[in-house]
Amino acid sequence: MHADLSLTTHHGLFRDLRPLPLLIISSAALLVMGIVMISSASMDMAAETMGNSYHYVIRQLIFAGIGCVLALIAVNVPISWWERSGWLLLGVGLLSLLLVLTPLGRTVNGSTRWISFGLFNVQVSEIAKLCLIAYLAGYVVRRRDELLNTWPGFLKPLGVLGIASVLLVIEPDFGATVVLVAASAGMIFLSGVRLSRFMPLIGVLVVMGSVLVFTQPYRLKRVVSYLDPWKDQFDTGYQLTQSLIAFGRGDWAGTGLGNSVQKLFYLPEAHTDFIFAIIAEEFGLLGSLMVLGLFTVLVVTGFVIARRAEKASMPFAACFSYGITLLIGLQAGINMAVSTGLLPTKGLTLPLVSYGGSSLMITAVCIGVLARVEMERLDREKRAGEKARKPAARGGAVYD
Repeated sequence: MHADLSLTTHHGLFRDLRPLPLLIISSAALLVMGIVMISSASMDMAAETMGNSYHYVIRQLIFAGIGCVLALIAVNVPISWWERSGWLLLGVGLLSLLLVLTPLGRTVNGSTRWISFGLFNVQVSEIAKLCLIAYLAGYVVRRRDELLNTWPGFLKPLGVLGIASVLLVIEPDFGATVVLVAASAGMIFLSGVRLSRFMPLIGVLVVMGSVLVFTQPYRLKRVVSYLDPWKDQFDTGYQLTQSLIAFGRGDWAGTGLGNSVQKLFYLPEAHTDFIFAIIAEEFGLLGSLMVLGLFTVLVVTGFVIARRAEKASMPFAACFSYGITLLIGLQAGINMAVSTGLLPTKGLTLPLVSYGGSSLMITAVCIGVLARVEMERLDREKRAGEKARKPAARGGAVYD
């Protein structure tokens, strides 16, 4: 791997950065903010539909507890296990996408994305994204020369992505497809593949995306409403216009915690897909910028961890870290862009903030993996330093 991100170049802009504390602090801050905002955004709806104002926040607290446990487990799993288990993880990812299309799948709002496990539902795309990124990271490391120098080596991982994308579109889960393909392509690019190789792929994706949009009326309506949401603000443009109203009401400092009007059955999915709009309404521009800043810290930290692993000759750990960071960053960016009207509406949660067990738990695992990569790198650095000092101690030499 020879990608060189400007954030972590040899100029040393982030040379003294300690990524592990920043990773933990930014993740914990987003998680706490998410629980607070879910409590605010869902209480009225939960009281009306579930008979318990705290229904969603209690469940999110349980998900957060499970997520913390999974993060601790991920921290204690050697990165070498992920590398050895590439084929197993690929099988798990594709099998989960297949199972959701069987009678085991649960349909909500016209999309079959979940498998029910009694007390909660699992969104299989979240599991599949992590498994496929792990497999592709292993492929990039194993077949690096073939990937860089031959078209077959470049097209093989794209074939795997194509199969997964078809299964995701059948559900349908167009948002997860976009995130998975973009994160995988970004990871492969950062491994050193020339940009020119991606040009035919970009052309194919543009054509396929256009076909998917124009052959499905509901997707076409989303694009039309995205371009001019106020034209039909009570039908196809309803979600976006209500979200924009929330941003407008928030002004600079917001209306105050709990004082959102849009959460009172005006803005659909206020505690999931559009929670960023409620944050903007209750905490204003300053609150929105704080969330954006926390995600920026999280993503930059992930890239720093990946780059340092790359420089420490840990190619799989570096590639996996790039992929994970892109997954989190792209999903967060798309969610916030949808809420502000910069992108058409997609069913993507805001990582660590939105209500949803699957997204929260898988994101927690991703944070645990990034922490493990940094811990292994520091351990390797420590052992290398000790090894370098031993000859000096025996021979009496002094090394600068």
